[in-house]
Amino acid sequence: MVPADEGGGLMRADLLTDAVDGLDEALAAVDAFDRALRGGLLRPQPAQAEGLAALAGAVAGTPLAERVAEAAAKAGAGAAGEDHLTALAAARTALLGAVHDALLARADEATGRSRADGTPAAAAGAHGANLRAAARAWLCDLARAGWHGIDHDLVSQADTVVAAMLPDPALRRLAALLDGFAAELAASCPGASPERVPVRRWADLWARALLLTQQGAPAAPAAGTATGRLLPLGVDLQEHPTAVQAQVHAVFEPADGTTSRLVRASVSAPKPDTIVGAGLWQLLRPRTALLAAAGDGRSMELDAMPVTAGGDLIWDDAHAKPGGTADPFATARVALSTAAAAATAPLDRHPAVIAEPVLLEGYTARQDDDGTLVFDLAGHLLAVDADRIPVAGPLTPEAVAASGACIGLLRWDAGGFRVQPLAVETTVRRKAVAVHAGAWAAGTADKAGARAEKAATDAVSVLRERAGRLLRA
Repeated sequence: MVPADEGGGLMRADLLTDAVDGLDEALAAVDAFDRALRGGLLRPQPAQAEGLAALAGAVAGTPLAERVAEAAAKAGAGAAGEDHLTALAAARTALLGAVHDALLARADEATGRSRADGTPAAAAGAHGANLRAAARAWLCDLARAGWHGIDHDLVSQADTVVAAMLPDPALRRLAALLDGFAAELAASCPGASPERVPVRRWADLWARALLLTQQGAPAAPAAGTATGRLLPLGVDLQEHPTAVQAQVHAVFEPADGTTSRLVRASVSAPKPDTIVGAGLWQLLRPRTALLAAAGDGRSMELDAMPVTAGGDLIWDDAHAKPGGTADPFATARVALSTAAAAATAPLDRHPAVIAEPVLLEGYTARQDDDGTLVFDLAGHLLAVDADRIPVAGPLTPEAVAASGACIGLLRWDAGGFRVQPLAVETTVRRKAVAVHAGAWAAGTADKAGARAEKAATDAVSVLRERAGRLLRA
């Protein structure tokens, strides 16, 4: 057994490398269905029918068994209707949900973390039946055409539905998903070549969207309120060509003295593709005081802040004020091991959403045989996901490789657990220092960061001037 680290460290690193029973079989069934979906279900070939049968076989013995078996037979014959395709999407989602649950249970066992029981409730979508039906029809047409059979005419049919959904807050979640999905498909039209098809991602988007079109599907997570102290651990910066999001992971200590909890708070902003690097913070910084607190190493005092049962704070600066100094590593060592994690909403149960805050200490960082940076924890190797380290901060793979302690997010990717560093403790000029991925969120005196910020300021000014001209015209 690997001994426990002090505080919030990994208690059983060996468990992260042990096989999970049934995992490979479940993922193989998902992959078989995804291959069938890639080729289209209008005139399925024998290999596609086998993939559909594999999905049905994987849920045999469950409440879905009868409906999925019928749907697989109909789809294999090229006669699947909307209900059949929905049943297949539900089976695929259930399998990945089971994989998520098994992996999360293993992560909780390795970290010794407790987790809330039950399933977070959500408000049910009770209107927009016609728009949901139109979206469902489009998604079923995509399944029949397959990713190799899409064209601009088919993909563009989503535009009208999305435009009608966006003004309705209850439908905006589905609208945003459809809009992004359609944009990805349009970029690969006509007929995506095999090497350009992200098979699992598009199947994920398709299945999730199809389930959200059902009447009674969750419209938004139900929210309560949180009053107490928020102690940031680190910032995960996620960038897209047209958008950027900063997600702050933190420990929340309720004012009533109940058990502390792990929570997240996100802030997003649209972005032009000319703004990259440290300039991204300029887009996000005015939107929330939380980023300033995370960048400066301070806590926040919350008063009736909306929070979902899944642990997501619906951030509003009106419900928060700056607190005292709060060192993330001190928080991790003292509070992370006892903070309870939230349950995951049903449609969010997917291996890709696993992102568990952990503190790692006592490791040796080195390069594996294939060149991957790994942490050696008493002989057990945990891969470091260096590709997720944002360039909009001082944290670098070199700093991680020279570190002795790390706050990170435990993820599952490419068939194994990995850690995404959010902050490390390392030695610079014989002095111990902490380096944070989100250190520039509140501003920076770093020369490279300052230059990037100035370039972003110039770019934003030019874009605003051009937008003003267009509006005046």
